[in-house]
Amino acid sequence: MTRIRFAVVSDRRMTAITPDEAVARVEELISRGIRVEGVEIAGPGDPMATPHATIECLARLHRNHPDLELAVVTSGLGAAPLVESLAASGMRRLTLCVDAITTVTAEKIYAWIRPGTRTVPLAKAADILVHDQAATAGICARAGVAVRIATTVYPGFNEHEVEEIALKMAELGAQAITLLPYLPLPGDMGSLVKPDAALMALVSAQAARHLPVLGEPQGGGGEWAVLPQGAVLPGPSSGRTNVAVTSESGMDIDLHLGQASRLLIYGPRADGLVCLLETRPAPSPGTGGSRWQELALILSDCFALLTAAAGDVPRETLNRKGINVLITDGEIEGTVDVLYGGGKKNKKGR
Repeated sequence: MTRIRFAVVSDRRMTAITPDEAVARVEELISRGIRVEGVEIAGPGDPMATPHATIECLARLHRNHPDLELAVVTSGLGAAPLVESLAASGMRRLTLCVDAITTVTAEKIYAWIRPGTRTVPLAKAADILVHDQAATAGICARAGVAVRIATTVYPGFNEHEVEEIALKMAELGAQAITLLPYLPLPGDMGSLVKPDAALMALVSAQAARHLPVLGEPQGGGGEWAVLPQGAVLPGPSSGRTNVAVTSESGMDIDLHLGQASRLLIYGPRADGLVCLLETRPAPSPGTGGSRWQELALILSDCFALLTAAAGDVPRETLNRKGINVLITDGEIEGTVDVLYGGGKKNKKGR
């Protein structure tokens, strides 16, 4: 439905799971005694591009587990008429990806915007997007659905609008905002660089005048990423843009590499937002050193692997193959965010 002008063009196709697969995955986690507090429906693609599947998934999860916090992440394009159905199906929170408040800036950020199946001039489509985002935020607030805003900061393009985005969305009923630094990747169109810490601090302070800014530790609370103290952290490079994670709970890095039957793969979507992309099966145990050679092939597009523990052989094998093995026990999303240049490192690493 939308395409960021600076997004990398990838031949790799990511397939969204079906409602059946999503429900089965949640049921599997719960059956194993894992505490699942909520489910967020996001990419690949926009959940509003296939609203019937999104509504079906929400409804089934809500019917089976009414205490789950169900959420959706969307650009908001065409979402306003669907809010009531989404809320009736159990959606409690909507994250709205708003990168511009004016059509002029939206035209600079987006390569194309396609409302539904229509192809319209970019200027008109940008106007539709800005209107739909505002309408969606307002309707959600009136329907009792919590609204959070996610804004990616593109240096030289939209940093001057971040405060205005926060102000307008606060007036429409949004409750918080997350600011994401643009992450340049090999193959990206254009020559943007990642916004520096000073710029992110400035726009965070501006946005905080109107909305709570999520994603940064607040005093003694908040979630911190736990990584080796003093380590020089790896980052994405050509051909290696993703991060693999071993996790039992799906929320924390809490599983030994040797015990992992699957790996969670995090990386940037087409719109630049770093999120869970897919899961991949890990090689079966009992194959000796060849197990780790096979794992290196499975993770050939990953620059790092986050795990609670790992033996010397797999660590050395994966490191030789260009996959940095980081031993940590942090919360997944915050730790992954640090590797992509966001958040802060905890000083309690080990």
